[in-house]
Amino acid sequence: MMDIYWLEQNEADVPPENSWLGANEAVCLNRLRFAKRRTDWRLGRWTAKRALAGWLNLPGDYQGLAEIEIRPAPSGAPEVFLANQPAEVTMSLSHRGGVAICAVAPSGVALGCDLEVIELRSDVFVADYFTTEEQALVGKASADDRSLLLAMLWSAKESTLKALRTGLRLDTRAVTVSLAEALRGRNDTWRPLQARHADGQIFHGWWQQTGNLIKTLVAAPAPLAPILLHTPSGR
Repeated sequence: MMDIYWLEQNEADVPPENSWLGANEAVCLNRLRFAKRRTDWRLGRWTAKRALAGWLNLPGDYQGLAEIEIRPAPSGAPEVFLANQPAEVTMSLSHRGGVAICAVAPSGVALGCDLEVIELRSDVFVADYFTTEEQALVGKASADDRSLLLAMLWSAKESTLKALRTGLRLDTRAVTVSLAEALRGRNDTWRPLQARHADGQIFHGWWQQTGNLIKTLVAAPAPLAPILLHTPSGR
């Protein structure tokens, strides 16, 4: 078992200026035409840089954060560079509804995280994107639990696809998610889950509910419960 770390930020945490961005990141931001896309992108980058500074024990001021850059690999997965050199760290990033989460682990770990909103989803959605095992699990859920369960299953699938470095290019039915304990519990606790890829690869992970948001993290090797990062201070 190993440690994985996480950090959550929201739009109010992101400073209005952009001096904490690296040169390549500033170019990427300037290419984004739509305000919402720019806001989401900045939130994701801010969250990731703050998490990475905490994990790598780096300065948290703007100059220090500008030295950390997140660049897309050929697969689209994020990769971390420190002063233009690859950093020995693995990260995953997700944002939804003005909130972002970043997960961090040692280099070489297969890691994925995701945020999802608990909302109504149709029977067609379930039939199209979930395995027969997952559909059976949903079929047994009470009406009150259905939306929560679907959000958790879908989020865990997305986390697993990120850990596989494929994203939604892979059929979501190639991954089957199962619960390790009862669905209901304290909202502020991490609870275990398991995801199995069609080729037999197993990912272990955790999920947590906060309000109407579900967050999931999965990894291989199997992780202990996620540890909240303490980020360095500084502007």
